[in-house]
Amino acid sequence: MPQFSTPPLRLGLNVDHVATVRNARGGTWPDPVRAAHLAIEAGADGITAHLREDRRHIRDADIHRLRAELAAPLNLEMAVTAEMLEIALGVRPHAACLVPEKREERTTEGGLDVRGARTALSSAIPRLKDAGIRVSLFVEPDPAILDLCAGLGADVVELHTGTWCDAHIAGEEARAAAEFQRLKLGARHAAGLGMEVHAGHGLDFGTSETLAAVPEFSEFNTGHYLIGEAIFVGLAESIRMVRAAMAAGRNRAG
Repeated sequence: MPQFSTPPLRLGLNVDHVATVRNARGGTWPDPVRAAHLAIEAGADGITAHLREDRRHIRDADIHRLRAELAAPLNLEMAVTAEMLEIALGVRPHAACLVPEKREERTTEGGLDVRGARTALSSAIPRLKDAGIRVSLFVEPDPAILDLCAGLGADVVELHTGTWCDAHIAGEEARAAAEFQRLKLGARHAAGLGMEVHAGHGLDFGTSETLAAVPEFSEFNTGHYLIGEAIFVGLAESIRMVRAAMAAGRNRAG
């Protein structure tokens, strides 16, 4: 089993919902690429953007500009489709996070069905890695699923934190405690398999601080809450606040 030491904790800002606001009226403002630059200046380590099949927020041109203009890592969230694979191979982001996608959903509703997508993944993952792109799979914290991810050659797993965050917000303490335990054990299991462990979906300041105390996590990818909070305090302050929460939690890691 690989030796484990507590990694530094990185922050990736998802700029999708800057594009959501832009697209509500059309045009070019507010610009998600400008938001990405501001976020990096304020302390984010990287940028995440989900190019969906229906282009409901991020557009192809946004991805090309993010790749061309940013020195920081770009994490391209994408479905496992032939179209998205060709786009990723053309753009060559730092990382590609393979996620489930349904046209009728408001946002990603759970982890990738790794078993059901195994054939597509076994073809896509080597092609992405051969192009120098790190491959991440957005999954539930289930040991059997994590074993499959490792077997398929994933560099990273991003654990779906939405179920835990929803239970926490709803005040469902027993369910929240059970989901948090699943995340802790899943992170430990994934790290033991030699994969880097990220977290994302539904994180706010409080849940980011709590989860940061789990030492196996090395990166949080969050967007909706931070973009929403930026309406009130500004994007740079929103980034600083979540970084402070993550630092406070990481200081308790062990």
